[in-house]
Amino acid sequence: MRLHNLIKSGGRKDRKRVGRGEGSGRGKTSGRGHKGQRARAGFGLRPGFESGHVPLYRKLPKRGFSNFKFRTEYSIVNVGDLERAGVEEIDRNVLIQAGLARASSSRIKILGEGEVSKALTVTADKFSSSAREKIEKAGGKVIVPEPEEAASEETASE
Repeated sequence: MRLHNLIKSGGRKDRKRVGRGEGSGRGKTSGRGHKGQRARAGFGLRPGFESGHVPLYRKLPKRGFSNFKFRTEYSIVNVGDLERAGVEEIDRNVLIQAGLARASSSRIKILGEGEVSKALTVTADKFSSSAREKIEKAGGKVIVPEPEEAASEETASE
């Protein structure tokens, strides 16, 4: 076996070395073409930019209401995955440590996909009716904490 007989194993791919003469195949204009905005140093293309044309997002009419900014997103966990946590009492922190929910997710909803074989005490923001039924059928307990906004209003009125 010699060096020239070795087969590349994949992995790292060498970057294109531009501006290294005509023989490199990427000489002269270095793959940028001739003149123009894209040929200049420091060029950056922002999303939606159409080279001076009126962009599509400005041409289309804006109608109605979008709930995108105000929606509440839930991290979804199935009942069948709860036993992977390996503990009897399951809450948000346990699910994050078990890798079933992300730390960035603020709320968690338990859905009824799968089966539960042992009694679990599960604390989450929302439960589907089938998930609640399966947990309670296995002898477990479902706990839905009070929303923080409602709890803070009660303490302020006292």
